[in-house]
Amino acid sequence: MGAVSIAVELVGHTPDAEALVASAARLCYAGGDEHPFDAGAAQREGMIGFLRSMGHLSPLEHAVFSFYIHGVSRAMSHQLVRHRLASYSQRSQRYVAHDRFDYVIPPSMEGRLVNTPEGESRDAVEYFEETMALLAERYRLLGDALEGSGEERRQDARYLLPNACETRIAVTMNARVLMHFFEERLCRRAQWEIREVAGQMLARVKDVCPALFAGCGPKCLRYGRCPEGAKGCGRYHEMRRYYLNAEGDDEGGS
Repeated sequence: MGAVSIAVELVGHTPDAEALVASAARLCYAGGDEHPFDAGAAQREGMIGFLRSMGHLSPLEHAVFSFYIHGVSRAMSHQLVRHRLASYSQRSQRYVAHDRFDYVIPPSMEGRLVNTPEGESRDAVEYFEETMALLAERYRLLGDALEGSGEERRQDARYLLPNACETRIAVTMNARVLMHFFEERLCRRAQWEIREVAGQMLARVKDVCPALFAGCGPKCLRYGRCPEGAKGCGRYHEMRRYYLNAEGDDEGGS
């Protein structure tokens, strides 16, 4: 039992995904007996760039990516599964015992003090971890007190488990859904944990499909401005530099 860190693994993806996307797109424009599924690398990148610029994104749906995400909280996973055009398989709190559950500690607690009802000033991280240990103990005691099979006891004892409790989840999304996910969850207004998950997911898919995911990032990159109005982070130019300059975009600081 203890604190864990976010980890994202790309565990599966469509083979030669960029070629498939480009070829599927060429099919839309191919006449006669032309066979669209034999494009070279240069044609692939050109076609993918054309699709992105035209907003013709349906061919991207042919490319599918699967991730194994662990070291994350139940709070984060509830945000993640709101992206409904995806497939999810998650560790069960009903079938899996959580007697010594791991947990996620928000970085905002580091260096903070808690004024307790007893009049003490306690380190926030230590106080948080103490609370997790107490909840784990109560989970075990209540589970022992309930009747029924292990599964039946766990399904009711889990009501004590906190949002910080670690979960593990498999996620499959197509490239088009991923781009939308990145736009929403790499935004500075997204909570820190899902933003970190999205950042790791983007890094993994860029490793295997750099042309397909070039220029992906928060939605302000597509709009050319922050669409959040008064709620924006005020860091549009910084975001543009971070996500685009690394790919050779010279306008990031403008």
